[in-house]
Amino acid sequence: MRSRKLFPVLVQGLAALALGAALSGVARAGEFVVEKRAITDMKAMFGQVESRDIVVARTRIGGVLASRTVDEGTQVKAGDPIATVADEKLALQAQSLDGQIKALQSQLDNANVALKRAQDLLPRGFITKAAFDQAKTNVDVLQHQVDSMRSQREVVQQQMGEGNVLAPRGGRVLTISVIPGSVVMPGETIARIAAGSLFLRLSLPERHAALLKLGAQVALTPRGVDAGADVATGLDAMRKGKIVKIYPEIENGRVLADAEVGDLSDYFIGERVQVYAPVGHREALLVPRSAVTTRSGVDYVRVLRPEGPLDVAVVFAASSTPGMVEILTGLEPGDKVQAP
Repeated sequence: MRSRKLFPVLVQGLAALALGAALSGVARAGEFVVEKRAITDMKAMFGQVESRDIVVARTRIGGVLASRTVDEGTQVKAGDPIATVADEKLALQAQSLDGQIKALQSQLDNANVALKRAQDLLPRGFITKAAFDQAKTNVDVLQHQVDSMRSQREVVQQQMGEGNVLAPRGGRVLTISVIPGSVVMPGETIARIAAGSLFLRLSLPERHAALLKLGAQVALTPRGVDAGADVATGLDAMRKGKIVKIYPEIENGRVLADAEVGDLSDYFIGERVQVYAPVGHREALLVPRSAVTTRSGVDYVRVLRPEGPLDVAVVFAASSTPGMVEILTGLEPGDKVQAP
């Protein structure tokens, strides 16, 4: 019986403690005054990864592509071999010139022997001065012929060396146009190389053209991450960049701008990525994201009023301000919101 009498007392005591804890929690809760704030209007758009320079590696001679040393995506340095073009006619010309040089060299050797003999006989009067001059002239003529043939041989050798297709600049190989065994002509493109730094090419509606500013900050949404979630928690986690160039011509109702965003070497050339760029300023009502609670699919904010706290249904949107959301309906400037 005694325990039954004590039970209501214990219940009342626990209820009093719970109410006291709740009241103390309300007292300690923070107050946030809703005010209109000027915020930067960040517009979501798609940017395309581009390279500052696209260079091509071309053949300098015609022939057959004998080999290829790179593939799409390969990183190359300036002067690295990309492919080799072989021309059998050049090899035959080189062999022909080698044979002519050997024949002329043999004639030159004989002429030198004849000139040496004439030099020995001239002082003793066994040959005339005219014969000596003729021998000396033969040596000079044959020497010039040998030098000419050797120059022609060097030209052919240089042409054979031009069969090596080299990278004009360092970068990433984008495309390979031909495969080994293909017939190529002089000046034909073998490979395209992205040689410049990567940037983002933005395309905005022309109504935003007057709002774009050089140096304005942009934010790049990481791959595989929901862009809306990133904005809801702020742009701090995104890659930052800035607009470095705005093109003066509008094409098809779009204005183009270039933005530099850190290191984009892990992106594909031509890849489309989501970017946030500032297109103006406006006023908005912001509250802490932690002040919004959701019950039965409806979002509520607890407003502190003289008659007591009241849960008000609100409609909010993501904000670019870290930790804040933008209230679209439900609150007015001056309302005091309970926030942790």
